[in-house]
Amino acid sequence: MGAGRGDGGRLRPPLRRRLLRHGFTAFVLVSGTFVALPWLAPILMHLGWQRPARVIYLVYSALCHQLPERSFFLFGSQASYSLAEIRAAWRDTLDPWILRQFVGNADMGFKVAWSDRMVSMYTSLPLAALAWRPLRRRIPALPVWGFVLLALPMAVDGITHALSDLAGLGQGFRDSNAWLLTLFGGNLPASFYAGDALGSFNSWMRLLTGALFGLGVVWAVFPRLQAVLTPAGRDLEH
Repeated sequence: MGAGRGDGGRLRPPLRRRLLRHGFTAFVLVSGTFVALPWLAPILMHLGWQRPARVIYLVYSALCHQLPERSFFLFGSQASYSLAEIRAAWRDTLDPWILRQFVGNADMGFKVAWSDRMVSMYTSLPLAALAWRPLRRRIPALPVWGFVLLALPMAVDGITHALSDLAGLGQGFRDSNAWLLTLFGGNLPASFYAGDALGSFNSWMRLLTGALFGLGVVWAVFPRLQAVLTPAGRDLEH
């Protein structure tokens, strides 16, 4: 019989208590560190510590396209920049593999090490977990269909972005969003319709759909984990 298990292979109550108590804390600390490191990269660049900053950019490049026109910037005149501004400051190219290498400069500031969608999606995980914890006795697990509903907007937004980018960055239907002009009658600022800058439709969709996905993950998974670790539905964490 394995350590920490009782009859039938179930976890003994002391181990369940430790997992409930320390497991949640560990998740918040680890995920919080994970979402904080991309913000540390521009801070290090601003301080002149380029080597550790470059390591962070490199590590997170495996998780994100890091396109600068879809990223936040710190220590510059703007929180984000258009593709045209990036090309003027970096290289006059539409090649995403070249554009993603631009991390910023002293005038524009330095980009966060992953895109706005990644910021929204991953940051929403520890935040949703912290919101769930005091409400855990009153909120049932999100059903599978509910998770699908919360994840579907990000899937649609991501797929349409990918299809649009096949025409070339800045050239696709998600760059001009001409259909929005018809829908809203051109009553909103031009910056809302086109491009990826903060405040644009594309930016809002990446932020909102990423947050919905993160919320869905926590709402669907955490109550089920607690049910597995809690005998007869009784909350062991006090």
